[in-house]
Amino acid sequence: MGLFSPSKVPVVGIDISSTAVKLLQLSRVGNRYRIDHYGVEPLPPHAVIEKNIIEAETVGEAIKRALTRSGSKAKHAAVAVSGSAVITKVISMPADLDGDVMEEQVQFEAANHIPFPIDEVSLDFEVLGPVPSNPENVHVILAASRTEHVELRQQALDLGGLTAKVVDVEVFALENAFRLVAEQLGLGKEAIVALIDVGSTTTILNVFRGGRSIYAREQVFGGKQLTDEIMRRYGMSYQEAEIAKHQGGLPESYEPEVLEPFKEAMVYQISRLLQFFYAGSEFNRVDRIVVAGGCASIVGIDLLVEEYLGIATVVANPFANMGLGPRVQAHALQQVAPSLMIAFGLALRSFD
Repeated sequence: MGLFSPSKVPVVGIDISSTAVKLLQLSRVGNRYRIDHYGVEPLPPHAVIEKNIIEAETVGEAIKRALTRSGSKAKHAAVAVSGSAVITKVISMPADLDGDVMEEQVQFEAANHIPFPIDEVSLDFEVLGPVPSNPENVHVILAASRTEHVELRQQALDLGGLTAKVVDVEVFALENAFRLVAEQLGLGKEAIVALIDVGSTTTILNVFRGGRSIYAREQVFGGKQLTDEIMRRYGMSYQEAEIAKHQGGLPESYEPEVLEPFKEAMVYQISRLLQFFYAGSEFNRVDRIVVAGGCASIVGIDLLVEEYLGIATVVANPFANMGLGPRVQAHALQQVAPSLMIAFGLALRSFD
């Protein structure tokens, strides 16, 4: 199975993070999307560690529960591997190669760029477009991941009652989702936008110019650090800390002594990622920051980022102006919308 081959059947997007399985299913009438089903099912600690599936059966059970609670009858899914588990490389190839010949040439080129035996990786490629300085050639993006990462996700889906039709890459899924978010920003076509997805254990920066990704980077930081501090400070179990973090009920000391330092650390990590982008590109500023992921639901985080960095910042809402199916409650969806960006990008693969 390729890493981002287009789907020929409707698929449900399944985002497997370190703390939850997130499910999203869309339909479309004309150019308008509708959210038919969604679900967020928590995972116990150690089932997935830093995006690596450790307990496929546990993840499969969570997928099955998410399907049942969402009401989805889907049989096929799109899932993603994390960027840290994928090697990508943009190469140049003659534009006149037909599909089979290009595939053979990509296999040959891959052997020069991938530090693993070629029979141990899942490989795919996509033509990006002509090389500006040489129209007779095209840019091709090559993506490869160790087959074990792909097979573990396929296994978890199988155990959950789904068949993997698309195995994508998280940063590509975010790029897919961002195309719709960008329409809400009202910026010029050449605006530079930083999409920062702060998940449980990983923060992903994806910088867009003209709607195309020009830079991507991951670093280890996320909401699990806040959960761990709640556990340590208040003597709670992992599950108790997760519930308290989202539903409240913590002592008065929580906000000033635990939450505020975490928010400041989050702003620092965002600033650090942007500095890496500035150092590795011709740019020294972005026009807008969009915060996504589970940590984007922290009240006021957008205002704090904007205050510290001096850049207009918004929280991602990929579902603005979308229709809702009869099983979807708008208020409940709004609360988790920023954390569903990857699932949304994967669900969009139904319409490729």
